[in-house]
Amino acid sequence: MATDRENKQRTVYTDALMNDFLDPVFQKAFKLYFTEMNVQVEDWDSLFQKMNDDDNVFAYLRLDEHHEIVGFIQFQKILFSSWFFEETYGFIREFWISEKYRSQGHGSELLKKAEEYFLEQGIYSTILTTDSAEDFYGKQGYVKAPGCKAKNNDDVYVKRLK
Repeated sequence: MATDRENKQRTVYTDALMNDFLDPVFQKAFKLYFTEMNVQVEDWDSLFQKMNDDDNVFAYLRLDEHHEIVGFIQFQKILFSSWFFEETYGFIREFWISEKYRSQGHGSELLKKAEEYFLEQGIYSTILTTDSAEDFYGKQGYVKAPGCKAKNNDDVYVKRLK
């Protein structure tokens, strides 16, 4: 009898890089994510249009061989600047794996894809907030950024990619 890991290895997954958030499959994934987080949205069309209007936002959407949604990671580059220094970071905006696919390596793989994208763009640091996945991000090399505060009051984590 095959183990879950062996079945995962036999399954073919597709990772689509996208920045068209009007795509119905992405919208379905995002709605599933917000439903799970108990976030109510009155105007989905406006939310997705806002995402689409920012041409600096991208996502990897992972589907299985039956086109079932596995999860997604949404990210963008952001510039931190002062009067003397500036650095562009990769910001992980939203990240979700369907409950059915958790603890199978999909989150690590999608995060790695986003980090590789940043490196290809000459971005060597990433930043994110979380209130629920501290252990996961720690295992991926992220460290809590003391002194850095997110407007949503979640903990901030950073990682040097190079």
